[in-house]
Amino acid sequence: MRAKLDSALPYSLLLPTLAFVTLLIVVPIVQAFLLAFQGADGSFTLANFQKMANDTAFADALKFTFLLLIFIVPMQVVLALVMALLIHTRFKGHTFFLYIYAIPLAISDLAAGIAWLSIFTERGYLNSILFQLGFLERPFLFLSYQNLPAMFGTIVVAESWRATAIVMVILLAGLQVIPRDYFEAADVFGATTLKRTLFVVLPLLRPSLQNALIIRTIFAFQTFAVVFALAGRVIPVLAGESYNWYATNRNPGVAAAYAVLVLVFTVIATWFYFRVLKTSAAEAGYD
Repeated sequence: MRAKLDSALPYSLLLPTLAFVTLLIVVPIVQAFLLAFQGADGSFTLANFQKMANDTAFADALKFTFLLLIFIVPMQVVLALVMALLIHTRFKGHTFFLYIYAIPLAISDLAAGIAWLSIFTERGYLNSILFQLGFLERPFLFLSYQNLPAMFGTIVVAESWRATAIVMVILLAGLQVIPRDYFEAADVFGATTLKRTLFVVLPLLRPSLQNALIIRTIFAFQTFAVVFALAGRVIPVLAGESYNWYATNRNPGVAAAYAVLVLVFTVIATWFYFRVLKTSAAEAGYD
């Protein structure tokens, strides 16, 4: 009897997680697929995807979503890696620095967008400071529809500030489990900081890099609140168009089609990372 209880214990511990994933992830995904491929009469149809493809904002939403992905993800991974390596050196005050840098994790997407809106508006903090310092004679219009590059840049800055911390935490956790013997061996052989990072840290950090890239790419495809707060629909994204079709146009079918498209892109990106950053216990050095 005791043996049966012991064997059932791991499964019972997994039940809350399985229930959470099923109710909040699996069920909504199934419902989204049903809505996307279902007509008004309940029959199978591709009309929702045709309407999505013919949407005037679809091409721009696709373009800006991938542009954000291209600009944000690599920059955040590099910045997070630098921060993680810096904290891993355990310099004096590194714990305080970690807590300060992790503050954005406690801020919602929309709140972060509104905070950066107060910085980049015509009479925002940035223009006020630059004017007081004499760098500007008149406010610079960061969020003008006539200056899309500047507006896009503000979104990249705001989104990078908001979500780099989670990537840093993942990479820092990966650094913590690397045996310090590897670092000491590199120092004995006279490896410079750059060589130690390239030939010791990055190969052993590959599993964490894989996880960080997957999670950050998923979030990048879902980026919406920060974009909406700073640019409205001037810069459309796929997640934002899904919300617009559901809340404004009252068409859950097309909204679900956008959601399914985001899911497809996410699955493809995840598969790509698994193929490119293929890892094993032996490769990671943890065996």
